[in-house]
Amino acid sequence: MKDISSVAAVDLGGNFHGSLVDMVLGAGPVVQLVLLLLFAFSVISWAIILMKWFNIRKVRRENALFLAAYMKSTKLADIAPEAKKYRASTLAEVFRAGFGELAKMTRGRSNPSGREAADAGGQVVEIAGLDNVERAMNRACGSEAAKLEAAIGFLATTGSASPFIGLFGTVWGIMDTFKGIGARGSATLAVVAPGISEALIATAAGLAAAIPAVIFYNYYLNRVKGMTLEMDSFASELLNIVERFYVKR
Repeated sequence: MKDISSVAAVDLGGNFHGSLVDMVLGAGPVVQLVLLLLFAFSVISWAIILMKWFNIRKVRRENALFLAAYMKSTKLADIAPEAKKYRASTLAEVFRAGFGELAKMTRGRSNPSGREAADAGGQVVEIAGLDNVERAMNRACGSEAAKLEAAIGFLATTGSASPFIGLFGTVWGIMDTFKGIGARGSATLAVVAPGISEALIATAAGLAAAIPAVIFYNYYLNRVKGMTLEMDSFASELLNIVERFYVKR
């Protein structure tokens, strides 16, 4: 009776080692190329995941600090220096855009200083100028939302493409296995199993790259949607304040 260990050690080339590294090294060139591509997808995805994690965390922290300063102030001009401190804050950027447009419209009017007029609550802005402030804040909201969404599209690409890339590697590896079976004229388990195991690594690698990418893509997409709604709400509130105190009717 043939020794079991010798059966487990036989593959199409005569040698089979059960470790994952040996199976990867023993795979065909096409399967190895697929594994290399999936490894690159995975590395880039994890780099984006970590980068976005720290970036969104910083934005949320600075948004909270800016909102605290905003709620304490009674004049928009007093908030402007605070807004400059928080460069990563999306809400501070929306405020800077709106207040900057307001300052441009009040500058050069009957009052010597537009900012002084704003501080005094003077009615110095025409009603038509309110649209300029709104457009400026809308541009800022869109720009900040685009920054938050930057690179997370790659996670969606990884999540949708990686399983199919891995499946391609598996199919190709199985094709090579059956081609070898035909050449040897033998179809025993000891001959078939090693080649199929090497081929299935590609599918496993595709899933390993896709699963975290899909999870974090959905997580970050929901976070970005929430922060976009927060910006829109803040812009609407600021626009109401401008209309209430600074618009000449």
